[in-house]
Amino acid sequence: MKEHDEHDDAVWRALANATRRAILDLLRDGRKSTGELAEAFPELSRFAVMQHLKVLAAADLVSVVRDGRTRYNYLNPIPIQQVYDRWVSRYMQPWTTALTSLKHTLEEREQEGDASA
Repeated sequence: MKEHDEHDDAVWRALANATRRAILDLLRDGRKSTGELAEAFPELSRFAVMQHLKVLAAADLVSVVRDGRTRYNYLNPIPIQQVYDRWVSRYMQPWTTALTSLKHTLEEREQEGDASA
């Protein structure tokens, strides 16, 4: 397997988890310490948050900078852009917009039919 494919796999694995996506959403607003991130997820232990950060760092989605005992986590959006460029943008054709619009129209008509029944 090529190194590029292994990196893509790591990014996809990291993005596949809802908690990790939520962490990335928090980091989009700016750096956060590991403690701040742990506070944002009271249902998780600090160790669990650190494990999620480890997966994100392995996929290069998060950069960590230490300042004394504090670990600051920064979003690195480049791997997400690379996934978009390599995979998502290929499937974004003008006809996908038309099909999505058609799908929404048909769903609305179906809901209107259910409401009048």
